[in-house]
Formats: sequence, C-alpha cells, structure tokens
Amino acid sequence: MGAHGVRPTGAGAAPKAPPRGGADDKAHWGPDDLKDFDPATSLAEPGQYPYTRGIHREMYRQRLWTMRQFAGFGSADDTNERFKYLLAHGQTGLSTAFDLPTLMGRDSDDPLALGEVGRCGVAVSSLDDMRRLFDGINLGEVSTSMTINAPAAILLAFYIAVAKEQGLGLDQLRGTLQNDILKEFHSQNEYVFPPRPSVKLVIDTIEYGTQHTPQWNTVSISGYHIREAGATAAEELAFTLADGMAYLEESIARGLDVDAVAKRLSFFFDVHNNFFEEIAKFRAARRIWAKVMRHKYQAKNERSWWLRTHAQTAGVSLTEQQPTNNIVRVAYQALAAVLGGTQSLHTNSYDETLALPSANAAKVALRTQQVLAYETGVTKTVDPLAGSYYVEHLTNEIEDQAEAIFAEIDALGGVLPAIDSGYFRRRIAESALRQAREFESGEAVTVGVNKFRDEVEKPIEILQIDQATEDQQVARLKELKKNRDVARHKAALEKVRHTAGAGENMMPSLIEASEADATVGEMMETMQSVFGSYDGGPEW
Repeated sequence: MGAHGVRPTGAGAAPKAPPRGGADDKAHWGPDDLKDFDPATSLAEPGQYPYTRGIHREMYRQRLWTMRQFAGFGSADDTNERFKYLLAHGQTGLSTAFDLPTLMGRDSDDPLALGEVGRCGVAVSSLDDMRRLFDGINLGEVSTSMTINAPAAILLAFYIAVAKEQGLGLDQLRGTLQNDILKEFHSQNEYVFPPRPSVKLVIDTIEYGTQHTPQWNTVSISGYHIREAGATAAEELAFTLADGMAYLEESIARGLDVDAVAKRLSFFFDVHNNFFEEIAKFRAARRIWAKVMRHKYQAKNERSWWLRTHAQTAGVSLTEQQPTNNIVRVAYQALAAVLGGTQSLHTNSYDETLALPSANAAKVALRTQQVLAYETGVTKTVDPLAGSYYVEHLTNEIEDQAEAIFAEIDALGGVLPAIDSGYFRRRIAESALRQAREFESGEAVTVGVNKFRDEVEKPIEILQIDQATEDQQVARLKELKKNRDVARHKAALEKVRHTAGAGENMMPSLIEASEADATVGEMMETMQSVFGSYDGGPEW
C-alpha cells in the first residue's frame, strides 16, 4: 500500500500491465462491498459532522486551499529574497525550512555544525537572523509555517519578538509551528530532550498560544515524516491521530479547556502515489477525529471536531533518475490532496531529491497548484468521489485499520509507553522493509528507476550553497555574541534555567532571552542542563 520511492538501481524488464492496486486488489466494486454503509451517518453533507466530505460546506468553491512552497536555504537574507520571489508569483503562505544545526538546536558556530550551515534550510541562530528572515514582510498580512520541532518554542519566541518589533498585536499572527516532537521519537530522530520534558515543552507552547496567539496553530501533528520513513497510509493516519490525542490529553491535564486547545490543533499528512488510497486517508482522518473529539473528549465547539490539515507531496517518491518525471508525480499527488479535502498544500520541486529547490523548480511546483486550482475544474464540486463504491470501501478500511492500531497503542499504555517499548520504530521499519522488497522484486514499479530506465542520465542544474554563506553566517553570529549586553544576556539565561527547574511555562522566559540576544544553542543547552538529553531509547 502506498508509494515505495526508494532509488536503488534495478534491472529493467519487459513492460507489462501496471499493478491493479487497492486494498483487496479487486477489479470491480459494487453495492455488496458497502452492505452496512449508511450515507447519512458515515458521510452526511460537506461541512457537517462527521466531516467525511470536508469541513466546510462549499470547500474550494468559496476559498481555495493555501498554496505553500517550502523555502529556506543559506542565510536569512537568501531566504528572505526567495520568500519575496514566491509571494510575487502568487504564493499565499510562507513555509520555512531550517538547516540541520537549527533543527537540532545548535548554533551556526557550533563545531558540530561545520559544513551543514544553510545546506538543507535556512540558518537561524538568533533574533537578528529571524529579523532579517522576515525583513520587509508584514507578519500581520502573511500566514507562516515553520517546520521545527525540538527548538520550536525558541523559534516561536523569535517570531513573536519580531512581530512585537513590527508593532503587531500577537492576536494578528497567523500560521503554524510544527512543534510535533512525538513523531521525532517515531521516525525522524531530531530530538534533544527525553520524551516527557519534550512533550511538556510542546504543551507550554499550546498553553501560551491559547492565551496570546488565538490565530496561531502551536502544533501541527505530523504524519508526513512517519510516512516518509516507511509507514503505510493506515499507520501514518493512526500514529498521527494518536499523537494528537496524546497532546490533547496532556493539555487537559494542564488544566486547559478542550475546546480552547482542539480548535487550534492542525495536522500534516503526506500524499503518495496510490491515488485513491490517499484520498480515502484524508476522508477517514476527518471522520475519526470528529468522532473522537465529540464523544471521547466531549468537545462542545464544532470547530473542535474539525480536522484541519496541511498536505505535502511525497518527498520519498521523488527520483534522481529522470527528475522531470517528478513533476508528473507531484501533480497527481496534489490532485489527490485536493480531492481529499486539504486546507493547505505544498508541492515538491522536481529537483528536491538532488538539492534544495532552485527558483525555477519552485516556480514550476507552485504553477502545478495554480493549474490545478484554475484550469481543471476540480474546485467546482465538493467531494466529487463521495458515494464511489471503491473510495467509500477504502475510507472504511483505513478507518478500521487505524482503530486496530489505536487498540495496540492503548494496550501498551499510550503513546509515551509505546515509544519506550520501541513499538512505533519497529512497526515502521517492518513496513519499510516490505516496501523495499516489493521494489527489488519489481512488484512495485518506479518509472525511470526499476523500469523504463534511460541508459544515460542528463544532469540538471541544481541550487548550490556556497561555503561563503556559512563563513558569513558564523562571522555575523560571533559579532552578535561579542557586542550584546552581557549582564542582560546572563540574567535572561538564568531565568530560562530557573523556569525549567520550576516546571513553569517556558515561553515568557524564552521570549525574554531572545530579546536579550541569547541564541538557539544557548537556550537549548540551558534547558538541557535541567531536562537532560535522550540517546534514542531501547534497542528493539
């Protein structure tokens, strides 16, 4: 199930009919496949519980999805230029990628950052970097997404400090902080602190957001990286919603109102090549979440029942061989996301398997969304696949599979105990192995890689990050550290340490430290002295 997206070279074979796909690999579907299906309760109308058909009555007839392109490379100045380029070409929201040192909570001048600064995203070590990243961009007029997890609270603190400098009220800020540390322990490994203090830091941002940033999504529960690591569609869905429930339960334990928290939660799903399965996944996700929120958690506000989601086309499905084929893959994946009812969409650039997107490749990816929105007519009808025997069967099946996985997690004591037991990593690894074997056997076809190969590959131009970018970033950071107010900086970091030790909400002290020119690495090290670090958990 799902796309396989691995890129080893395999022997070609004579073309044959493509695999039929689908959960049961049936050729024909009909009423007998939906014997117990009640459209009134399983579907209802668009904009009505359980929201299988979409969370809004008119969906894209009234408002298109937000078009985002992941942007971030080199220095803050480089990325600021790309942001303005994308906005000028019709992008409606900014999506920020950070480099590996920033993702791991390290400064650009950290010895372990050598050679990685600005390579896979933008380098942001200080408030000054964040200030330059959004120079000339009014944060009250743009929706911003930031893909950051372990140091997410610090990057949010920087963003809030910049907004204050622009004279904005925090209630004007719109956007999303990924801030989903649980999935890091499942799949992506960009964690710093142990699971429990890591989750506590997420709840700190949720609590702060409910009080101060009512339009800001302080956590985007992400299945994307779980799927990229090898999970099936049902596993991606179940693990993601289980993580969402875990954050919600921790928030309720903090004393927060379920409706105050739930209506600002958002989700982030991958979109792979199995077209109908991906559509069904989005539909099943909305239905499951609506039921859980209404009945298990007793949320009263209907907006709390909505599963609002961002979608991104599958990075792991991109190939370095025949890279222009990726444009076609992305277009079909984008169509699946739209037919599935996403609220926001990022389309990958065709060169991303080789490097960070070039400006032209990013524009092609954006144009892919615009052609979909304005030329194909798919926005004229809400959930046009509703009632399809096949799609409704797939939706039901994915929901059933997810419910079985929830039961397994509950039997282990919940998400955190399941992390401790290695459950998530083990299950993802087993699924990834199955997919790899399907690829190697030829059962799963990747066009241009293990079938329909070119003997000679023509190279394409890719974005290159010059070493001078790292040198300039490091020099700028050293200058900031040399010239800041030493007493103010020291006092601010001591307050961060005290707040962490006292178990208080970290956000106010992190904002204060940001304004005192404390860096990402310094604030992370200060918290780490209290929270400890994590070595990856049990070997399974």
